[in-house]
Amino acid sequence: MTKELAIDTRRLTKQFDRHIAVNDIDLQIAVGEVYGLIGPNGAGKTTLLRMLATAEEPTAGEIYINGDRLLCDRSNPKLKQRLGYLPDDFPLYDDLTVWDYLDYFARLYNLRNPRKQERLYAVLELVQLTNKRNSLIATLSRGMKQRLSLARTIIHEPLLLLLDEPVSGLDPISRMQFREIIKALQEAGMTIIISSHVLSDLAELCTSVGIMELGYLVESAPLAELYKRLSQQQIILGTLGKLEELTSELKNYPWVESWEIMPETGRGSASVPTLRVHFSGSREDAANLLRSLVSANIPLTEFHCTQEDLETIFLKMGHQQAS
Repeated sequence: MTKELAIDTRRLTKQFDRHIAVNDIDLQIAVGEVYGLIGPNGAGKTTLLRMLATAEEPTAGEIYINGDRLLCDRSNPKLKQRLGYLPDDFPLYDDLTVWDYLDYFARLYNLRNPRKQERLYAVLELVQLTNKRNSLIATLSRGMKQRLSLARTIIHEPLLLLLDEPVSGLDPISRMQFREIIKALQEAGMTIIISSHVLSDLAELCTSVGIMELGYLVESAPLAELYKRLSQQQIILGTLGKLEELTSELKNYPWVESWEIMPETGRGSASVPTLRVHFSGSREDAANLLRSLVSANIPLTEFHCTQEDLETIFLKMGHQQAS
């Protein structure tokens, strides 16, 4: 059974004078996904999000939201109310309290009491700002301000959330809090697109990712499929000084493609040579390798399997595009 599409773009293009910012993009995102949009500065991510939010009119192509055609004119106001857009530079009003700020936007979306008040309390609780509701925005930390911006974006309960660099400049604790909120919104059934340079956050949050380069969508796939197809498996090996014996044994094993010596890690006065092995076999093959090394009396201190992360995949794809 085919999943319902929250977003379906067809040959979507945006041109500014002679510069094509978004080039002929066909993008499909299923309902309920968290979709990560990655790429270097100038790749077209923000322009794509602005078109999806109707803040920018396409030069060519079509956008469908839950099967309905999205237009920049005033022909489909109900469809636009399904959207929540958080740009990376949206201003806050420092002289308002948190409550008054959210109340202002709730009224812009025509929320009325008692529903409006219920919604204000609900979003404040979700973004962990209930105890700050009477505080001036000027007194909030950067992380709190970003969570307040998110609360403003979801006050009208959109079905599709568009976030442009939402964790930019946040410290690790603030980023963690933001991730937890996004997970809660996904569990509530919202479809979310996040543009971000913090790829470790996207790897933890996203079900699918799209990679943009020079206006093109060069890759769009479920995250698990991307890992399976492009992420090379690695085995980290440590040995008590018998490096030559270890590498000699590795040469005999068919699934070992290459290896590199990692910077030595000191443990007291002793240092332990560690290898990163690029491995193309299965889990069973890795177990057989371990068995072989133990049988060859190699004194191992470490043996664990890992995979290249999303950042490595992205950098590797960038080199492929460049060449």
